[in-house]
Amino acid sequence: MFKEHPYGLQVLFFTEMWERFSYYGMRAILVLFMTAAVATGGLGIDNANATAIYGLYTFGVYAMALPGGWVADRLTGQKQSVLIGGILIALGNYSLAVPGMTTFYIGLVLVIFGTGLLKPNVSAIVGELYPEGGARRDAGFSIFYMGINVGAVLGQFICAWVGEKIDWHLGFLAAGIGMTLGVIQFVSRGKHLGDAGLLRGESASAEMKLKARRQFLMGIGVTLLIVVGIILYYQYFADFDIVSFASGTGFVLLAVAILYFISIIIFACKDSVERKRVGLITILFLGAIAFFGGFEQAGSSMNLFARDFTDRLVFGWEVPTGWLQNINPLFIVTLAPVVGALWVKLGDKNPSIPVKFGLGLLLLGAGFLVLAWGSLYIEEGKVSPMWLIVTYFFHTVGELCLSPVGLSSITKLSPQRLVGQMMGTWFMGAALGNLIAGLVAGYVESFSHDVLFAVVGGFVAIFGLLFVILSKPIKSLAGGIN
Repeated sequence: MFKEHPYGLQVLFFTEMWERFSYYGMRAILVLFMTAAVATGGLGIDNANATAIYGLYTFGVYAMALPGGWVADRLTGQKQSVLIGGILIALGNYSLAVPGMTTFYIGLVLVIFGTGLLKPNVSAIVGELYPEGGARRDAGFSIFYMGINVGAVLGQFICAWVGEKIDWHLGFLAAGIGMTLGVIQFVSRGKHLGDAGLLRGESASAEMKLKARRQFLMGIGVTLLIVVGIILYYQYFADFDIVSFASGTGFVLLAVAILYFISIIIFACKDSVERKRVGLITILFLGAIAFFGGFEQAGSSMNLFARDFTDRLVFGWEVPTGWLQNINPLFIVTLAPVVGALWVKLGDKNPSIPVKFGLGLLLLGAGFLVLAWGSLYIEEGKVSPMWLIVTYFFHTVGELCLSPVGLSSITKLSPQRLVGQMMGTWFMGAALGNLIAGLVAGYVESFSHDVLFAVVGGFVAIFGLLFVILSKPIKSLAGGIN
């Protein structure tokens, strides 16, 4: 699998594998832990609030990729950011392993900051391993993407079983141990990356480093003022409601992200070619929001559907709920090499970036319509897991059409000096999608499952049709890059 690729791809493959082991293993039990009764070791939170917390957490995980990319571009380099991020993620999971609400929230915050540093920058380093670009880079990203899902499979099998069948906190501990193994692997084999991921060029100068440090401290100060302001507002003027807070956060951050893109296009781009390409990244950003707003129902509404309405008995033994989330990564591991080879084989006949995005969204919508159909049979008792399996199949093929292609496209379209930040915007799109997913899942008690899944499926399918219909004008913004 690695034969025709740089050796550094193996290092990044296993680093990302263990990080995803940690992330998906913890994610598989997070909502289940929050909604479980206190008597069984859970937090006893209702579905609406639990999924809102889940949405804010997953939003934060991906939203921090934008400042994480900036830090790597200006202060540390991608390689150092990956190392620091891995350490923070491990510490966060160890904190979750300690019972108590304080350690619970501290753990979530540490994982958020750690993932923000690691996630965009490990992907950016993959791009640096292929300076020639082309189909070989797409194939490399597909292999890298398979590492993500190998980790997800292992994490959800182990952490879900330990958390649900033995103890919730031991499940979080297992996630922390996985990330620790990833950090050890990255440190011991990091020399094979060569100069990839190092801070160099204009950003490496002492003057630029000093300027970046001042900007970083200013950003920290502004963030603290905003946090203090929010705390004071809710303390003196309003009752705090986590669902309303999550909704308001989504609207504010979407506006900030759009303003950020506008400022980059006007002030940071040097010519019309760069402006058009960053404009295309903006469109892909909106596509990512729509896709992940549906796809990330896996950890919330689909996870609750699996727990409450899916027959999980196998030879008299009830399979852990989190194991059903492994259907998606198992399909990924099976199909990623096939899709990666297909892109290479098609060569000049490769579908354009917007067509691939449109296909991904249409397949995601089809999966939700299948699950909406299956939800009609809930009143007759628990339904067959085949409904979830077929849904995840459509979601997986859609994911392979969109997500690795999106990662690769950002590295190709971004001006080299802004690649970390532009990769961060991709994860910001995923962040907003995750937040929307958590908020939408909160309506699972207000609407029937068939209506909820049908609405989500219809929305993303319409978005996909727009990408396909407008593929030619969107493609023209790429300036020859496919």
